[in-house]
Amino acid sequence: MKFTKDHEWVRVEGDLAFVGISLYAAQALGDVVCVEVPEVGKTLKQGDAFAVVESVKAASDVYAPVSGEVVEVNTDLPNAPETINAVPEAGGWIARIKLADYAELDGLMDQAAYDAYLETL
Repeated sequence: MKFTKDHEWVRVEGDLAFVGISLYAAQALGDVVCVEVPEVGKTLKQGDAFAVVESVKAASDVYAPVSGEVVEVNTDLPNAPETINAVPEAGGWIARIKLADYAELDGLMDQAAYDAYLETL
């Protein structure tokens, strides 16, 4: 699993990447009450806002950690947004993206680097 400084995670399986928000982000947001998932077929560039997670505190954009095409969305999230709080780095995934550029993964943090980054916040 890799992470961004904006607290998104990406887990690659073959040429597909599961994407969501980190445990840190889910805890910082508080109780998630709404999730807007992207449309299947949408083409993303790394850094594009592609989803919205709304909590009792705020609405936050979710940014694409990698470029590619959205091939699947977690259709459970609009009806069960609390999944983001319960299992943000597993069942709380937002979308699967067909990777356009594997090299983009090199610019992301691994778990140890992300943990060290969190200590600076």
